[in-house]
Amino acid sequence: QVQLVESGGGLVQAGGSLRLSCAASVSIDSRTDMGWYRQAPGTQRELVASISSDDSLKYGDFVKGRFTISRDNAKNTVYLQMNSLKPEDTAVYYCNLKRYALSSKYDRTYWGQGTQVTVSS
Repeated sequence: QVQLVESGGGLVQAGGSLRLSCAASVSIDSRTDMGWYRQAPGTQRELVASISSDDSLKYGDFVKGRFTISRDNAKNTVYLQMNSLKPEDTAVYYCNLKRYALSSKYDRTYWGQGTQVTVSS
């Protein structure tokens, strides 16, 4: 069973910074994409950032250079550095792991339990 443990959420004032961490219980050094998603009340879960096993990056349009995703394969951990936070960034942030098998029918996706980020104005 794959476990993802997030940490680093909390309350911060607008313009402040937070660094989220997600530690996986399995190796992430191959065939594994890692990502962060967020969900605010009454909205759909949306991609914040993702990093593939070959370090290709994707960011949500709303990030606009404020966030940076990175991974440390030796620690099986992915990070999200969030700067210039805005009240509209308030949401539960979820860590995501996508494991790709040699056959796509065995691909698997896992989620963390989520960590609350609240940005006050």
